[in-house]
Amino acid sequence: MSLGDLSMTGIMQKQTCYVKILLGTLFGKDEFESTPLLRKAIIYGYGPFRCWMSIAHWLMWHFDLKKFRPSEVPRVKISLACVFAFIAIGWPLIIYKTGIMGWIKFWLMPWLGYHFWMSTFTMVHHTAPHIPFKYSEEWNAAQAQLNGTVHCDYPKWIEILCHDINVHIPHHISPRIPSYNLRAAHKSLQENWGQYLNEASWNWRLMKTIMTVCHVYDKEQNYVAFDELAPEDSRPITFLKETMPDYA
Repeated sequence: MSLGDLSMTGIMQKQTCYVKILLGTLFGKDEFESTPLLRKAIIYGYGPFRCWMSIAHWLMWHFDLKKFRPSEVPRVKISLACVFAFIAIGWPLIIYKTGIMGWIKFWLMPWLGYHFWMSTFTMVHHTAPHIPFKYSEEWNAAQAQLNGTVHCDYPKWIEILCHDINVHIPHHISPRIPSYNLRAAHKSLQENWGQYLNEASWNWRLMKTIMTVCHVYDKEQNYVAFDELAPEDSRPITFLKETMPDYA
């Protein structure tokens, strides 16, 4: 998520965060119901593969120069040149030295591991059944930054590895707050605005709710589950409901 994205938390047309599917924005309910291939791809993507959906966001947003400000384009070109240079030189060297299994072990699996980490954190901190996305004419910046994201407590070792990004609400108030000040900033927010904050502890029920309920965005209900809209195509969601633990 970009710094610009952080300042537009919960605004329907502008936040690029991949955690939402919008009725009437990305596609309407009728379109969702009338395009079987797209519907199945979305159900799988936001169902069992949701913890890797940052890959789709990466492909859609990180290679299109039109999505960047003119002042950013030169640096983006350098970044892309480095990426493609590594693909052109690094991949063949890895395969030459270690074979295809070496490429899978030393590049593909770490890459998938990173995207699992990125996707899961983004999903947990920006998705909850009661948190709405709003159109720009209804959007309030202060309300969105305070109430539009989730603070989530994880096991301590995870919080150390992620530099306290789970203390997420101050990060949206001001992305300039350094990681070592996030907890102090959150304590101040609790003291002054605690009634407006969303706070949770990571547990399986939280994950199950996000992955089996928070699917298609709806203005009236906030989210509509896939199995309500397309039960005949929602076997992946049924599978998650039956197999994911449900304890807090």
